[in-house]
Amino acid sequence: MTAATNEYPTKAYGATSPDSGVGPMDITRRGLRDDDVLIDISHCGICHSDLHSARNDWGFTKYPIVPGHEIVGIVSAVGDSVTRHKIGDRVAIGCMVDACMECHHCESDLEQYCQNGGMTGTYNGTDRQDGSKTFGGYSERIVAREEFVLIVPDALPMAQAAPLLCAGITSYSPLRTWKVGPGSKVAVAGLGGLGHMGVKLAAAMGAEVTVLSRSESKREDAERLGAHAFLNTTDKAAMKAKSAYFDMVLNTIPVRHDVAPYLHLLRIDGVQVLVGMIDKMPEMHTGVLLGRKVLTGSGIGGLAETQEMLDFCAEKGILPDIETIKMQDIEAAYDRMEVSDIKYRFVIDMGSLKEG
Repeated sequence: MTAATNEYPTKAYGATSPDSGVGPMDITRRGLRDDDVLIDISHCGICHSDLHSARNDWGFTKYPIVPGHEIVGIVSAVGDSVTRHKIGDRVAIGCMVDACMECHHCESDLEQYCQNGGMTGTYNGTDRQDGSKTFGGYSERIVAREEFVLIVPDALPMAQAAPLLCAGITSYSPLRTWKVGPGSKVAVAGLGGLGHMGVKLAAAMGAEVTVLSRSESKREDAERLGAHAFLNTTDKAAMKAKSAYFDMVLNTIPVRHDVAPYLHLLRIDGVQVLVGMIDKMPEMHTGVLLGRKVLTGSGIGGLAETQEMLDFCAEKGILPDIETIKMQDIEAAYDRMEVSDIKYRFVIDMGSLKEG
């Protein structure tokens, strides 16, 4: 800590342009406000959003950028008015680090849908008080408002807890919103980082879970992850046999695709929830919605729901399948993610930052 400025010089990895790659950079974390928590980051998960943001695939990246919103670590300092956390606590930060906390959505524990300027993203966002840029978890430390710092239960290993802060809550939130439980029939479309968590969570909630995939190679993994059935979406007869069968299709597919076949699988008042980031959907005949089928999307969960998810995973022993890497191997990890060469989530050991 620099006493004169009350700031924290911090080693990080980030990008300076769409084609710069992600490499070492020095950033400065603000000094602690009264309600702030300083966290020494132990691990940070890698999300597809990190890759797309670093390379400006979505067109709204503001450089320089330090990605990373699946953050776990240890509290190393707290502001004068902090009551939720203390030095030495195991904690986590997800996709947001602030919101107005006064609008109807924030007061309803839906801070991710803040009506006053939206939530403040953990990276590529703007601090609501001083207008500075927010930098993410590819770094040795982070400072955040105490309400947005979550507790990591002791039963969760730190490395495996990291992906729960995005992949975990993104899958958990729609399952809870639509009250999935014993007797529910849930289909999970796509078996990647989000999909494999969707399978584990829905099964732990007591649902009958089916994996939907066009790849037979996913059948064995689906069973290993806890799915009760596998449905090859290229098999027209098998798809027809499951018409009007499911209560929910949790659609985790992150690329443009036709959602209509999955709507046909839904019973009356069934819901297809899109959680993969799709830039645009193909045109769809509205006739597929006439059976009172619901097509909607869902983002992350609010703070209370995210803590609930962490506690649920600790109680049920639900852990993501991960591969741990060094920070210096981030570009190789991105390249492997582009070709789906990961089962199912990369996690960075931030101790590797000390290696230079």
